[in-house]
This record gives sequence, structure tokens and C-alpha cells, in this order.
Amino acid sequence: MSKLLTWVDDRFPLTKMWREHVSEYYAPKNFNFWYYFGSLAMLVLVLQIVTGIFLTMHYQPSAERAFSSVEFIMRDVNYGWLIRYMHTTGASMFFIIVYLHMFRALLYGSYKKPRELIWVFGVLIFLCLMAEAFFGYLLPWGQMSYWAAQVIIALFGTVPFVGPELAQWIRGDFVVSEATLTRFFALHVIAMPLVLIALVVAHILALHEVGSNNPDGVEIKKNKDANGIPKDGIPFHPYYTVKDLVGVAVFFIIFFFIVFFMPTFGGFFIERPNFEPADPLTTPANIHPVWYFTPFYAILRAVPSLAGSSFPGVAVMGASVLVLFLLPWLDRSPVRSIRYRSIWFKLLLAVFVVSFIILGYLGAVPAGTTETIVARICTILYFGFFVGLYFVSKFETTKPVPERVTTK
Repeated sequence: MSKLLTWVDDRFPLTKMWREHVSEYYAPKNFNFWYYFGSLAMLVLVLQIVTGIFLTMHYQPSAERAFSSVEFIMRDVNYGWLIRYMHTTGASMFFIIVYLHMFRALLYGSYKKPRELIWVFGVLIFLCLMAEAFFGYLLPWGQMSYWAAQVIIALFGTVPFVGPELAQWIRGDFVVSEATLTRFFALHVIAMPLVLIALVVAHILALHEVGSNNPDGVEIKKNKDANGIPKDGIPFHPYYTVKDLVGVAVFFIIFFFIVFFMPTFGGFFIERPNFEPADPLTTPANIHPVWYFTPFYAILRAVPSLAGSSFPGVAVMGASVLVLFLLPWLDRSPVRSIRYRSIWFKLLLAVFVVSFIILGYLGAVPAGTTETIVARICTILYFGFFVGLYFVSKFETTKPVPERVTTK
């Protein structure tokens, strides 16, 4: 084995990569619960790719056969039901993990200098993941899949000057049809996964170039011993690989409990109308996207139409995602971690999180008068976080930041 490894190393930097990115990559010794979600996101990405490969072996991207092929997978393929439910549950778990991963970055300022590019790559991953989920949502060709795609694609038609042509180009037809299904299948199975993997690699390389943040927001590279090793760092392997295995075990307990006992999660992971074949002549009672898109859908519905056009809502919905790119430059505080920041920052973050959760609920229910008013208030609070952060971060009074990491 030693000779084989030497032979490989002479032709490919296998051992060098292992040392640089795993065994000799020094991470802060005070990682806590919030740092599980990065590795879990990679685990779910692999899970989605593997289960997706097996699903494509039996799925047929045809308007006539798509729904029946999914039923065939569920009923006739050996363990097909398990593979499909792992894939659908994995999609929702992916977004749960990514949302928590992004929240951890907000808690500890992981987007601040010198980690701006890590955050930018992360938001690009989030956008790519949204596109991947949207393309995949149409593939079962159920009622909610069909009509949600119809509504969302129609929103692109509101873009001034190029809207109708843009919507037609996305659909590949004048309505959602087999042309839409086949191109969404190609994008979901080939294009988006390749882009997603490339962005994940870039995200990790950028992380390992500047080093990981920690709950104290202290740079461990500033305190090194005579050998140049950070005093507050420990090798990622074996310490954090073993720790991550604990997180993986807990994750799989929750994941397979959902898969075996509540795979639809009460209609949140798989909506009830999606167990009915797509019918262009029958509209479901309450058309809405799957739960991980509903906060942004609520923002869309909260913005009044202008001259009969819903483009203002589309623009605000797009801005609600794009504004995330500006976060490293909106936060002007020299302090990273929430542990040492002012009560005003903590209140801003709390209001932001609560408003986002409320918007998620409002996007999944019919839009009445009360729901619309609350959605408009929460939309203002959502954007108010970024505006407020710009001013609060400049003038807030922070606590003293320790020179070394703490173990609390």
C-alpha cells in the first residue's frame, strides 16, 4: 500500500490534498453545535445525487408518462418508494440545513472580512439550490407541480419589454408542456448539479484559504506556536471528523424517522395535490410553491400590483435574495460574534428571523386581507434588518473581544 500511495503521489497530489484540507487543516477548538451543518450539507448533497441517479433509471420525462413512471417507481420498483422518499425528504432537509448554516453565519459574523468571498459563494450555492429545487419540483408532473410551475414561470412574463419572450423561452412553449418538462429534467439532472458541485468546491477552497471562523469571532492564526501551528486550533482530522459523525448519526435518526413514518410531513414536504396527475383544466384550490420558497412567495404577494402588473412584487422578491450578497459590506462593525455585540444587533437579528418564519407561513396559506397586511409588515421588517444593520453596526457599543478563543 505504501508503494502504491507513493506511485499515486508521484502522479497526483493525493497525500498533499489530504494534509492541506483534512489532517493538517487546523480548525478552532471551540466549534459548537452550529458547526455541524456545513458537513451535513455536503452529506445531503451526496445523498441527493445518489438517490437521483437511481430515480433517473426509471423516470420518463414525458407529459404522458412522467406521473405514471413515478407511480411505477413507488409501487413496482424494488425499494423504489424508499429511494423516492429519501430524495423528497432530502430536498427539504437540504434547505433546513442550509438555512441553519446561513443563520450560524449571521450569529458569528462568518461573512465578515476576510471571509466575504466564502459568503458570496455560499449565497450562489443557495441560488443554485433554489433553481435545482424549482426544476425538480415539476418532474413528478402532479397537480401542484404543474400549476406552481405555471404560476412561477408566468412571473417572468411581467418583466418589462422582454417578459413574454422570456417566459416562453423558459417554458419552451406557450404553456407548461412536455417541452418544459424535458428541459427542466435536463437542467435538474445535469446542468444544476455540475454548477452546484463546482460552487461547493470553490466554497470549501475559499474557506480553507482564510480559515474557519468560530463562536468568538477570533482569528486563531494570530496566535501561533514556534512551529507555526495555531495555539487555539486542532487538526480537523481526527477531532472534527469524529465529532461530525455524531451529527451524522443524529441526522440519520431524524431523516429516516421522517422517511419511514411521515414522508409527506403533513403536506409540507409533498403536497397532497401532487398525488394527482397534472390536469391543465383543473386548478388546485391554493396554489403555492413548496415550503422552502414560501417566504419569498409571501413577499411577492405582499407588494401591490402596478397598473395591473405584478412586476413590482417580482422585483422585490428578487431583491430579497440578492440583498444577501451585500451583507459583508452592510455590516460595518469590527466585532464578528453575537456574543460581544450590542442588544440592538440581537434585536435586529431576532426580528429578522421571526419575520422570515412568519412570511414562510403566510406564503403557504390563501392571501386574505389580514394575511396581506401582516405580510407587508414582515416584508418591511425583512428589509429593515439590512438597513438597520448598516447604521447600528457603525455606532453600536460592543463588548471587549478576547485575544484567544474561549471554551464556553
